[in-house]
Amino acid sequence: MNATRFGELEVLCHAPEHATHEHPLLFIHGAYVAAWCWEEHFQPWFARRGWTTYALSLSGHGKSRKRAHLDSYSLDDYVRDVAEVAARLPAPPVLIGHSMGGMVVQKYLEQYDAPATVLMSSVPPQGLMGSAFGLMLKRPSLLTDLNRIMAGTDIDIDSLREALFHQPVGADDLMRYYRLSQPESHRAIWDMSLFSLPQPARMHRPPMLILGAEHDALIPPDQVHMTATTYGRKAEIIPGMGHGMMLERDWEKVALRVAAWLDERAL
Repeated sequence: MNATRFGELEVLCHAPEHATHEHPLLFIHGAYVAAWCWEEHFQPWFARRGWTTYALSLSGHGKSRKRAHLDSYSLDDYVRDVAEVAARLPAPPVLIGHSMGGMVVQKYLEQYDAPATVLMSSVPPQGLMGSAFGLMLKRPSLLTDLNRIMAGTDIDIDSLREALFHQPVGADDLMRYYRLSQPESHRAIWDMSLFSLPQPARMHRPPMLILGAEHDALIPPDQVHMTATTYGRKAEIIPGMGHGMMLERDWEKVALRVAAWLDERAL
């Protein structure tokens, strides 16, 4: 692993011994986390299969710029982060976005093209409101705890388990993820809810794989199908998994599906 900096941005890089794919993979994380969530399993796994992989910590996240200014960052700022990194890579990257990162990818496509994109449990182009109403009705305590994370206050660690996982997760791993979690920009959350939703008519339309998780408490399958319908695709719902697909016990099933889809397109 090589932790590097692209200007003021933290970027984690895993390079293969022998690169067999022209286009690198650029992973974009969701709310409350940073690039570390991809390094746990996905980055080394894809690097072993010949992809050069990069994971970006968006502004205010991880070890990227100006954590103290987190609440000032908008979705457009996050798009600029992705564009800044993509421009410095040796070839145009395949973009893989999870949750909020999937929304960032959609917004990116309003201005830039990509060889391909993968949306994993992505916020739909219609925004967060549908998901928030669902949580309000079905899991109000989880919505409360997400707001507590937003405020930077401690939460019951079982709420993190409920938000991210359906499969068993070790207590040590869960505590480690909890310590690595962080607040999210209030401005970005409002952008995803109402003020800066993607405009599909303006977007480039590269090949797009849309994945969801059967037991996702945050972006349930109906929201994933909504995304797919918007872009004229079919969603694939991974059985037996929760929102944090890249950290679940069966994460490799997801990685294998993404790799097969990329291979089908010679990417």
